[in-house]
Amino acid sequence: MLVGAGCSQYDRQELTAALVCCLDGATDAKLGAAVPVDTQITLNVDGEETTVNTGTTGAELFFERRDVVVMRVDGELKDLDQPLEPGSAVEPVTIDSPDGLNVLRHSSAHVMAQAVQQLRPDAKLGIGPYITDGFYFDFDVEEPFTPEDLKQLEKMMQKIINSNQKFVRRVVTEDQAREAMKDEPYKLELIGIKGSTGTDAASAEDGSNVEVGGAELTIYDNVERKEGTTLWCDLCRGPHLPNTKLISNAFALTRSAAAYWRGNQNNKQLQRIYGTAWPTKDALKAYQERIAEAERRDHRKLGIELDLFSFPDELGSGLPIFHPKGGIIRKTMEDYSRQRHVEAGYEFVYTPHITKANLYEVSGHLDWYKDGMFPPMHVDAELNDDGTVRKPGVDYYLKPMNCPMHNLVFRSRGRSYRELPLRLFEFGSVYRYEKSGVIHGLTRVRGMTQDDAHIYCTREQMKGELTTTLNFVLDLLKDYGLEDFYLELSTKDPEKSVGSDDAWDEATRTLAEVAEASGLDLVPDPGGAAFYGPKISVQARDAIGRTWQMSTIQLDFNLPERFELEYQAADGTRQRPVMIHRALFGSVERFMAVLTEHYAGAFPAWLAPVQVVAIPVAETFNEYMFDVVDKLKAQGIRAEVDTSSDRFPKKIRTASKDKVPFVLIAGGDDVDASAVSFRFRDGSQDNGVPVDEAVSRIVDAVRNRTA
Repeated sequence: MLVGAGCSQYDRQELTAALVCCLDGATDAKLGAAVPVDTQITLNVDGEETTVNTGTTGAELFFERRDVVVMRVDGELKDLDQPLEPGSAVEPVTIDSPDGLNVLRHSSAHVMAQAVQQLRPDAKLGIGPYITDGFYFDFDVEEPFTPEDLKQLEKMMQKIINSNQKFVRRVVTEDQAREAMKDEPYKLELIGIKGSTGTDAASAEDGSNVEVGGAELTIYDNVERKEGTTLWCDLCRGPHLPNTKLISNAFALTRSAAAYWRGNQNNKQLQRIYGTAWPTKDALKAYQERIAEAERRDHRKLGIELDLFSFPDELGSGLPIFHPKGGIIRKTMEDYSRQRHVEAGYEFVYTPHITKANLYEVSGHLDWYKDGMFPPMHVDAELNDDGTVRKPGVDYYLKPMNCPMHNLVFRSRGRSYRELPLRLFEFGSVYRYEKSGVIHGLTRVRGMTQDDAHIYCTREQMKGELTTTLNFVLDLLKDYGLEDFYLELSTKDPEKSVGSDDAWDEATRTLAEVAEASGLDLVPDPGGAAFYGPKISVQARDAIGRTWQMSTIQLDFNLPERFELEYQAADGTRQRPVMIHRALFGSVERFMAVLTEHYAGAFPAWLAPVQVVAIPVAETFNEYMFDVVDKLKAQGIRAEVDTSSDRFPKKIRTASKDKVPFVLIAGGDDVDASAVSFRFRDGSQDNGVPVDEAVSRIVDAVRNRTA
């Protein structure tokens, strides 16, 4: 029988003892058996005090719960075969819970890696963490994996799953870990990192925390049931499912790709296989259908099909251009936003695209955000004839954010409390040096336009202003068709922040109160704040249930201090204003991507680049349709006549493909009756509508945003 490289075989008796309490019914222990009192312990199980036998494991405690796959003990996830200590607080974790799904997917990653090393025995193991909706594992192999390899691996995984192998945890010393992993160079590297620098070296970003996170070094063995033989093993923090059978056949390998070891481009490029796993076949099928629908809605694909925008190589990575149709949508979005901002008392400002470095030294961005900024341009140096420097040059940066420049607007003259709150707004172009690996369509770009507002107010005004701002944001997002929200509260990162703890505490407390008063769910985001203050993020769910981070509202006591902003209070004293940072779209580009995918390119009539296409049944009726279109254009409707040489059915298909909200059709009977026939995007039709009524219906639908 095949034994994994470096993985020791268990003694048969020891293995039986270690596995006696797994979920598959291998134990007949009863919690209520009569035993002496001195061999019993008390636990807090799901909030209730419970007495059990000494040495009771999670598998015994929850032996009637077939959906429980791991347990939470005093807040820490643990394998079910671990014995419980007196006084522990124990909670069951089901396979369909967020933590249970993560354990299912991480266990599936182990099974996949076991299958890979059966298919390619020379494959060296990288890291295999769970991720949102799935998992991946990195391998050092000679040849990339093919689609045929993935199919073969799925079959091998199913055999492993059906064999009902046990996942068995083993605590090891560094020397023992090195012996077990002696043929795995990447694992040895992780062992060395942990041994030399401790657990802080483990990173969630590169996945290494799933290997060497926590206080101990542990290995998980995949153990064959009948003979008790260790078939495969991996360095891993765990926890894992009790056995492979619980993975069932609700899994799939989705794709393979190249990936650098630990995400560092200076390291060797490995091959990564992605997969997904779910508690049931129905859940897997539903996920696969969601993915297929997301692919159909991909804004990059729709942007090309609908001629909205493109990403020319000549411009560079992450720098999109908007075509006329995309430009119409963008202009309409921006115009409506401007109108609403004017109504809400915002004032418009405009600031340049570049600035001297000193501005971002004062703000702190060069200390905390330099990696996200484009390299400086060194200009304005003056040289003597002999080449010596008469006047040194200065560094200029493309601006990554607008707030420091808005502070200069506030500081440009004396301010009175009577001017506050002062709400400054700008559609400001900013530039951020995103790494090439994370650039993605319009959702992650290097050049973007932020609908940026900065509100300056008194301490007394800040809570009311935050509430007003949050309501304004939510109402405007609803106008664009997003209606399902929750909030996220990002708090201080002690390693990346400026200002006093007291200021942070007050700002965080105030934001939390405003968020809770909104009635929306509030989710914590520990350490996710910008360096100058905490923030609320509005998270919006789209038409297929995906979550997008939209607007952000940040409360900042620190930048007014760094820029020495002041206003004259009612008592004549000079006071610091409070600063609220607010981006509603986040960026126009990203918001455009979200709306494109939310509507699957079928924008509501008020946003659609072409709102009406008029299609004459025959060329004879072209002039009649031009007259109808002229009436629509006079009302500000974006309408055109299809005078192409295509046949009538092809014109109808083209309008449908272009997702035009209203198609007007006219033939001889319509002309005689001064009417048109409506054809809608869903294929339904309304015939013989008088022209004036048709124009009125379209104008009302566009102006009232009802279609």
